[in-house]
Amino acid sequence: MLKQSLTTLFAVVSSAYLPFVPLAAQAETPTYYADHYQGSPTASGTPYDASGYTAAHPSYRLGTVVIVTNLNNGRSVEVLVNARCNCGIDLSKAAARSIGLLSSGVAPVSVRPR
Repeated sequence: MLKQSLTTLFAVVSSAYLPFVPLAAQAETPTYYADHYQGSPTASGTPYDASGYTAAHPSYRLGTVVIVTNLNNGRSVEVLVNARCNCGIDLSKAAARSIGLLSSGVAPVSVRPR
């Protein structure tokens, strides 16, 4: 009994240090990087490029390609997660433009790994 309890405790404690990786699409509210971040280093070490198709996400592993779909118009874009954020998802300006977020200002999106 004690061994099983310790094993369970270890599993819970060690999983707290692993990044959460969602397996299914999640509904999120997106934002996009402002122009003044152009050239600033991202969490992955690469400079932010407003014309690239990248994103910041709080839980997907860096290097993950995700598909972001605007739920209002059905338009999708594939982006590479190369940074961290404290909100749902931060898209590069080009990615936000391609799914109609620049013109609408805000829209619900689904985010799922490719």
